[in-house]
Amino acid sequence: MSKIAYSKVPLTFEQQLKQLQERGLIIEDVSKAVHLLSQISYYRLSAYWYPLLSDKANHIFKPNANLQAAFRLYCFDRELRKLVSSEIEKIEVSIRTQIIYVLSHKHGPFWFVDSSIFKNKVRHKESLLKIDQEYKRSDEQFILAFKNKYINPYPPCWMTMEITSFGMLSQLYKNLLPGREKREIAHHYGISDSVLETLLHSIVYLRNVCAHHTRLWNRVMRIQPQFPRAPKNQWLNNPNVSNNRTYFILSIIIYLLNVVNANHTFKNKFGMLLDKYPNVDLAAMGFPKDWKNEHLWN
Repeated sequence: MSKIAYSKVPLTFEQQLKQLQERGLIIEDVSKAVHLLSQISYYRLSAYWYPLLSDKANHIFKPNANLQAAFRLYCFDRELRKLVSSEIEKIEVSIRTQIIYVLSHKHGPFWFVDSSIFKNKVRHKESLLKIDQEYKRSDEQFILAFKNKYINPYPPCWMTMEITSFGMLSQLYKNLLPGREKREIAHHYGISDSVLETLLHSIVYLRNVCAHHTRLWNRVMRIQPQFPRAPKNQWLNNPNVSNNRTYFILSIIIYLLNVVNANHTFKNKFGMLLDKYPNVDLAAMGFPKDWKNEHLWN
């Protein structure tokens, strides 16, 4: 298929609204709808009225499709991202702590500069350059105090890893040579080191989705974690769920939270969110019909 030049012109908010009405979308409050388009944008909202289209090629809406339903789905997705973000923070802090603790006791406080403990030396050098950039631009008081007192090129890992991004931490763990320490970190969460590698990568991806306010509820995940093989803690009983849907990554969040804090409230909060937005299609999120029977979700 040959490519063509993009020729669509920008529309005013009123023109956008008229186009939606002509395509069959019911607008109950015109002034409110114009305000909505002026604050969220047509293109961002289009991801949430897409399920309401009967003819997706020609953008024709199903009978009785209305803008309020799309906006409610947008609100659900926004609240879901906020909920997931707050839980990811707890997981990130825990993993950061385990990596710092285990590797510093085995290889000393400056283990992250030791290329001999990493598989790919070139990748390690690239990681160190990024750490160096983060260190130089940090304005954390403990970093400034270290620079004023010590001659070392970097602070010890318990300081440096606190200013290092979670994505960088994930890359450092992945690049570690196989060994007892790498397994020990993973075993803290009841899984193998190879599985933890993929979970970390997936959580970094999920974190970015939430941070950039992009659609989460029915996303097909570009980064797909491995299924935990013989995990020590409670996991899903259904082996047929897809590992590229929202249900699976939320299950990963619950699994890790069960280790971080057995009294976490994520499941209760998610249930309250579903009660608030009862029209959300869970199947579009990859939830199987029997998901409520899973012990992990009870």
